[in-house]
Amino acid sequence: MPVIDTQNTNPFESLGLAKPNAPKKKSEMGMDTFMKLMVTQLNNQDPMKPMNNEQMLSQIAQFTSVSGISELNDSFKKLTGSLANGQALQASSLVGREVYTPLNAGMLGNDKGINGSVQLDSSASNVLVRVSDALGRPVRQLQLGPQPAGELRFSWDGLDDQGEFSEPGRYQIQVEAQVGDETVALDPLIAARVDSVVVDNRGFGTTLNLVGLGPIDFKDVQQIH
Repeated sequence: MPVIDTQNTNPFESLGLAKPNAPKKKSEMGMDTFMKLMVTQLNNQDPMKPMNNEQMLSQIAQFTSVSGISELNDSFKKLTGSLANGQALQASSLVGREVYTPLNAGMLGNDKGINGSVQLDSSASNVLVRVSDALGRPVRQLQLGPQPAGELRFSWDGLDDQGEFSEPGRYQIQVEAQVGDETVALDPLIAARVDSVVVDNRGFGTTLNLVGLGPIDFKDVQQIH
């Protein structure tokens, strides 16, 4: 008959009927730690290169099988609030700055013209910028001549075709290029000043209000100056 060691905290182990409990493996990263790291990343990210939504959701999804739906929901609410605060802080720095965004109009100031740019996919024998007033009446034509492929910047100083200064206000901008025998309409980026910023209360989406031009989605901004 086998001898049982009564000093053993688990007497069944000496009979081969039980195995000692293996120490629990500590999780490499808990949900709270993960969320803190993600919030830090979001608060310090480049506003022109925000975190990819698919990447963020994929990282969060990896924790659902471990942390549970309830914990995930609570943590996600905290993340949403922190994200909204981070976006508001980043967006507030854009007030007063000039951004380039796809627009068909620009604001002419008392001491500032309208700047813009277009992307030429191929060289053009001529590029023409048409400026019209709010009623669509022609004001100025800028003949930019032959241009190579790539980014082309242009500027209107506010003078009309008669050499007189135009009244400050909103003007329509159209750009077309002569490529071979074809006239191609181009979508310009127009420079505009940011007047205010609105952040969605759910923490997703930022709207920029441009001086004299109304609201645009922050994701449509191509350049910040």
